[in-house]
Amino acid sequence: MSDSNFTVTAVKIPAVAWDLAANVYFPEGLDTTEKHPVVISAHPTGSVKEQTAGNIYAAGLAKQGMVAITFDASFQGESGGEPRLTEDPSFRTSDFSYVIDYLVAQPWADEEKIGVLAICGGAGYAVAATMIDRRIKALTTVAGSNVGRLMREGFSGYDPIGMLEAVAAQRTAEARGGKQQINDLLPPSVDVAKDNGLTDVDVLEATEYYKTDRGAHENGCTSFNFARQGVLATWDAYAHAETFLTQPLLVVVGDKPGAFASYRLGMELYGRAASKDKELKVLEGVTHYELYDQPEATGEALKAAIAFFHKYL
Repeated sequence: MSDSNFTVTAVKIPAVAWDLAANVYFPEGLDTTEKHPVVISAHPTGSVKEQTAGNIYAAGLAKQGMVAITFDASFQGESGGEPRLTEDPSFRTSDFSYVIDYLVAQPWADEEKIGVLAICGGAGYAVAATMIDRRIKALTTVAGSNVGRLMREGFSGYDPIGMLEAVAAQRTAEARGGKQQINDLLPPSVDVAKDNGLTDVDVLEATEYYKTDRGAHENGCTSFNFARQGVLATWDAYAHAETFLTQPLLVVVGDKPGAFASYRLGMELYGRAASKDKELKVLEGVTHYELYDQPEATGEALKAAIAFFHKYL
């Protein structure tokens, strides 16, 4: 794949027991015999590397001369791992370190200048990874969310114990030969959502993004393997941020709130992070999903992120 401003190279990255599928975005004319800063662009929950993390943010970084890499999370997209559509925070967090293992072995990557830009649920996993892996030198979250928090709230109908009981029953059924339960996180269309009385801006815009040509991708699947989602109920992306999140941090959010709570959670992250070098960019009148692909909102996010990475990488 190529663009007048960059080229994209597909690579396979060894992980715990399978490969992660990744795309490296090289600015046109980059001298790969020299070392350069690299930004890992991490996709949202229910997304894949070709969607907003790749075609908007990695591409936008590469157009401005920065090397970027996107990857499919374990169990998702073109990456390996069974059972499919597992959303496990331990694996989602450790995926970043496997990508960094790949980068530090490349002649074109400066191991002292590795950053992360992550969107929505991917941002929560990136926060956890940044606290663990000190090779990450700077972090930008865009419309960042915290899937563990949401699982204890709206994703479980505000009944996490009831959800865990149902997960336990489903795992028992599958252990006895029953079928997997794969739950789509979104309605099949905006019209269906409205017909069912759904009015939340995040749910409606997510449905429009993922269920239409606006953002749909053949490898994308906005679904969870229900029997495997229990681990999210007790996980929190921001746990110990006051102690361990010391790297430079940029938080980008829109100020129009919705069910996925990126405004509230972004403000919380900014306040709790131990980093002495942290910046907050609030985009007025912007929704969560406008930060996925709408030119004005993503342009502002990229402008802030590029300046931030130039400063700290």
